[in-house]
Amino acid sequence: MRALITGGCGFMGSHLAEALLARGDDVTVLDDLSTGRFENVRHLVPRAGFRFAIETIANETVMDRLVSECDIIYHLAAAVGVELVVRDPVHVLETNIKGTEVVLRTGARYRKKVILASTSEVYGKSSRVPFREDDDGTLGPTTRSRWSYACSKAMDEFMALAYHKQLALPVVIARFFNTVGPRQSGRYGMVIPRFVRQALDGEPLTVYGDGQQTRCFTFVGDVVRAVVALADHPAALGQVYNIGSSEEVTIEDLAGRVIALSGSESRIDHIPYHQAYEAGFEDMLRRVPDTSKLRALVGWQPTLDLDGILRSVIDSMRAESVLAGER
Repeated sequence: MRALITGGCGFMGSHLAEALLARGDDVTVLDDLSTGRFENVRHLVPRAGFRFAIETIANETVMDRLVSECDIIYHLAAAVGVELVVRDPVHVLETNIKGTEVVLRTGARYRKKVILASTSEVYGKSSRVPFREDDDGTLGPTTRSRWSYACSKAMDEFMALAYHKQLALPVVIARFFNTVGPRQSGRYGMVIPRFVRQALDGEPLTVYGDGQQTRCFTFVGDVVRAVVALADHPAALGQVYNIGSSEEVTIEDLAGRVIALSGSESRIDHIPYHQAYEAGFEDMLRRVPDTSKLRALVGWQPTLDLDGILRSVIDSMRAESVLAGER
């Protein structure tokens, strides 16, 4: 297979590129490096079957050529992270909606399969837990920019399913629930890399709100395995699948576990949402997936629990710090 990964220099994209190369696929990575880092794929450059292009998915000329030369598109390019969403909502909406439109239109031109990365954010403020793929979403008002990301990804899903229905574009939608692991940056608010960096630096771990909001974290290697399985399964076409763990933890408890596993002496500080983000900020109180649909199709289950995930991130960040000190 010849795979094109948009956003391939990002955290998730680089792990997916490794997995596809390992099974013998040719991989082309497209990334504008707005949030991704070339360092994430630098080690892949000498590999046979790997190539990259530093460009935006909005460049239709480049997209046309790359899509015409591939068999499948893994569309991971997106503006993500709560801090980025609040700080630069125009960029978020244009990247996620216009960029996805280009990917789908070009994919339809050459009838190439598209695996669309979506998010648990589309469920919004719904209190029905665990979330099923056909559940209603409950988004906040348009006056709260925090919900613009969820809305943009929901529009991506609507567009992808419309292209599948009307133009027979082969599409699969994967909704990710808090994917974490080595190489993830805490730059835009991702909580685990932010906590681990604070703990290793001996700084207070900053918990937003009261810390009683819960999340389920999934190891990136397990998520990649699910994505590849969905891409390979013909019955997945035109469907939406949750990918995530059922191990629920409060953010307060998460901070404590990071401190314990890293051996840090850091304390935990609580910061009100309005100070961390903006006035009137709303958060999802719980975010738990129902993955029975995915399990029934491909037999997928996560292999790494939360402590294992945290150890992998702690070890990775420590190694990066050692390398940085040697440069």
